[in-house]
Amino acid sequence: MQPIKLLRGFLTVGGWTALSRVLGFVRDMGFAAALGSGPVAEAFYTAFSLPNMFRRFFAEGAFNTAFVPMFSKKVESGDGPLEFARDAFTGLATIVLVLTVVAQIFMPALVLMLASGFASDERLPLATLYGRIAFPYIFFISLSALLSGVLNAIGRFSAAAAAPVLLNIIFVTAILLARWLGLDMGLTLTWVVPIGGIAQLILVWIAASRAGYRIIPRRPRFTPELKRLAMIAGPAALAMGVVQINLIVGRQVASYFDGAIAWLFMADRLYQLPLGVVGIAIGIVLLPDLSRRLRAGDETGSRESLSRAGEFAMLFTIPSAVALVVIPMELVSVLFERGAFKADDTANTALAVTVYGFGLPAFVMQKVLQPIYFARENTRTPFYFALLSLAVNAVIAIGLAPVIGFIAAAFGTTLASWAMTAALWVGTSRMGYSTRFDARFWRRLVGIILSSAVMGVALWGGVIVMGPMFGIDGLRIPALFILIIWGIAVYFVAAQLLGAVNFRDLKSMLKRGA
Repeated sequence: MQPIKLLRGFLTVGGWTALSRVLGFVRDMGFAAALGSGPVAEAFYTAFSLPNMFRRFFAEGAFNTAFVPMFSKKVESGDGPLEFARDAFTGLATIVLVLTVVAQIFMPALVLMLASGFASDERLPLATLYGRIAFPYIFFISLSALLSGVLNAIGRFSAAAAAPVLLNIIFVTAILLARWLGLDMGLTLTWVVPIGGIAQLILVWIAASRAGYRIIPRRPRFTPELKRLAMIAGPAALAMGVVQINLIVGRQVASYFDGAIAWLFMADRLYQLPLGVVGIAIGIVLLPDLSRRLRAGDETGSRESLSRAGEFAMLFTIPSAVALVVIPMELVSVLFERGAFKADDTANTALAVTVYGFGLPAFVMQKVLQPIYFARENTRTPFYFALLSLAVNAVIAIGLAPVIGFIAAAFGTTLASWAMTAALWVGTSRMGYSTRFDARFWRRLVGIILSSAVMGVALWGGVIVMGPMFGIDGLRIPALFILIIWGIAVYFVAAQLLGAVNFRDLKSMLKRGA
C-alpha cells in the first residue's frame, strides 16, 4: 500500500469512526439523562462491559491480531485465503458459542469479577439479569470482527468501519422509543445490545460476500493453519487478558464508590473519541500494510508507513489530549449534565477526563507500535510488556484508592498505559532500521507539541471570555461549539506556522490518490 493509499485508508476508517463516535456521544447523552449514575446505570454499564471485554480478548484482540497477518499473506500468495477464512470463522464461532453458554450459568460470578462492590446491594441481581441478556452480543460481534479483518486485509475499509455507526443508530432509536412508550429504560437498552450485534454481523457479512468472501460456517476442523493460528494467538490472548485485567482492576476500585462506575464510563467515552478516530484507524490500516511490506522485504517502505502513521496519530491526538485537560468541565457539563445526571456527576466525571487526557497520547501510540510486533507474528513480547503495565496499574489503583478515592482507577489506567508504551518503544528500537521513526516524524512532532500548547492557551482564554455563556441553558451548546472551532482554528494555523503540518503537501497527496 503506497503512502497515499495508506493515508486514504486512515481517513476512510477515521471518518466512519468519527461519525460513530459523534453518534456515540448522542447515545451516551441519552444514557446519562435517562440513567444518571444510580444503581440501574451502574448495573447496565457493568453488563454492557462484559461482552465487550471478552470481545476484545477473543476477536479484536488475540484472534484478529494473529488472523490478519496470516490472512494477508494468503491473499498476496493466492494460497487458499477463502478456505482459511472459513475455517477460522467456524473455529471462532465454536469458541464463543461455548463461552456464551458458560457465561449464562456463571453470570453472578462474572459480575462480581468486575464489580465485587455490588455483592451486598441491589446492583448484583440487576447486573446479573442485564448480563445474561447482553452477553450473547459477544457471539455476533466476534464474528463481525473476523469478517472486518477480512475486509481490512483486502483494503475494503468502509463497511467494517461503518458497522459501529449502525449500532449507535439502533441505540439512539431505542432510547427515543423507550421514552415515548414509557418502557423500562434499563431493560430496553440491555436488549438492544444483542440486537445491535446481529445487525453489525449482517452488514459485514454482506460486504465480505460482495468482495468475494462468502463465508459460511461448516463442521469445525483443526487444520495445520488453524494450529499455527492458535499458537500465534495464544500469547496474544494472554496479553489481551492482562489488558482486560487492567480494566477489571479499575472497575473493581470504582465499584466501592457510589456512582464511580458511571463517572468513569462517561469519561471513557470522551477520551475514546480521539482514541477511536485516530488510534483504531491507525491500527486497522497499518497492520495489514506492514505485514505485506515485511513479506516483500521492503524495509524502506515499512519505515515510511510507520513514520507517517505516527505523524498522523500525533497530529490529532496531542491537541485532543490538551483539550481534555484544559476544558473538561465544559465538555462534560454540556454533553452529559441533564436529566438524572447532576452537577456532582459532572465534577467527578471531569476529573476523570483530565486524568485520562494525560494518558491519551500513550493510548494511541500503542496502536502505532503494536502492529510492528504483530506484523512479525511476535505476540509474546507485547504480553510481557502487558504484565508490566498490569503491575503498575494494580499498585497505583489499589494502593491509592484509600487515599484519593475512585480517581485512583483513572491514574492507574493512565500511568500503566505510559509504561506499556515506553516498553513497546524501547523494544521496537532494537528491531532495526524499518522500525524507527524517520527524521521528518521527529521534526513534525516538535511542531505538533508547540502548536498544541498554543491551542491550550487559546482554549483557556476562550473559557474566560465565554464563561457566563456556559451557565445559560440555551447558550451552552453554541458556546461549546464556538470554543471547539476556535481551538481547532488556532491549532491548525499554529501547526502550519510551526511546521507541524504542510497543508499543500496533504492536498497534493489526496489529489494524486483520488
